[in-house]
Amino acid sequence: MFARSISQSVTDPVNAFARKLPTAVVWAGAFVPFVWLVWAAVTNRLGPDPVKAIELSLGLWGLQFLVASLCISPLRRIGINLIRFRRALGVMAFFYIAMHFAAWVVLDMGLRWDEILRDLYKRPYIILGMVGLLAMIPLAVTSTNAAIRRLGPVKWRRLHRLAYVAAVAGAAHYVILVKGWPMEPLLYAGAVAALLVLRLPLARASQP
Repeated sequence: MFARSISQSVTDPVNAFARKLPTAVVWAGAFVPFVWLVWAAVTNRLGPDPVKAIELSLGLWGLQFLVASLCISPLRRIGINLIRFRRALGVMAFFYIAMHFAAWVVLDMGLRWDEILRDLYKRPYIILGMVGLLAMIPLAVTSTNAAIRRLGPVKWRRLHRLAYVAAVAGAAHYVILVKGWPMEPLLYAGAVAALLVLRLPLARASQP
């Protein structure tokens, strides 16, 4: 009982704030990193290799928004209801990951398709990244209320399990991409692994 009262003292203010926060603020806030990146690129503030900086920033923000969207359900189980913002987080994850891919194809590879194909053969982590992007396309396409009505809630939820495929592929892509096994990519991989564990029936059954 005491633990529950402590939990409510934390979750109630968060839920009250979330109810008052317009979803438009979340959409607008999610665009801020992209606007900053464009400004930094135009004003030459991205260091000696701006293309790599653009690619890395876009991919990292995409992974962050994707992980954030996957945290909504576990948080809901402990009483924090942010479900109103899941669509914005998921769609913005797709936006940043698509921009990451576009930056690689256009800015890095210069639309040289023969080199792109060679890169796919030489660097398996690129294939992992593409798997993540492809997994997110049907999620973005079916993110509207009309799509949910057409598919029905059960089919829609099953389809949107692809978000976990995208997260695993994205985390693996990041770990392999950054050489030397630094801590940051491993933390993202650990976060994705934890979210997958929370999807297991045993973990869900143990929730109050």
